[in-house]
Amino acid sequence: MDRFDKNILAELQLDGRLTVTELAERVGLSLSPCHRRLKSLEQSGAIRSYKAQLDPSVVGLGFSALVFVTMKYGNHESVTQFEAAVVNIPQVIEANRLFGDPDYILNIVVKDLEAFQELYDNKISTLPGVQRLTSTLVMKNILHNRELPIL
Repeated sequence: MDRFDKNILAELQLDGRLTVTELAERVGLSLSPCHRRLKSLEQSGAIRSYKAQLDPSVVGLGFSALVFVTMKYGNHESVTQFEAAVVNIPQVIEANRLFGDPDYILNIVVKDLEAFQELYDNKISTLPGVQRLTSTLVMKNILHNRELPIL
């Protein structure tokens, strides 16, 4: 990956709606080479997708919580079942497996505290293999969906 590819990625992180013509101008390439590089970056998986970033509070999801999950067992079957179940909960917008204890951290967005309690009691606490849950409420989001530092 050379500086042109890195510049293409950096520009698209800032504005994924750029036309190829606009992108080519910003990175200092002519249209055809820029288009070829863009297609190559997409095919390689460097560019996963193009999406709109929504403001959770504007779309009615103004309540955020982090849930720390400790598993009963760390075997392959338990982990696979837990992860498959988490993927099917749309309110979990990010899930990370961790080294050490706890085993997972889930980032959850919902409408309000009542919706969080319902989700916690009826879905999160019933996930397969869970031994213990600990949650904390997000007071303020300082940094969200930051662009990757393309150097």
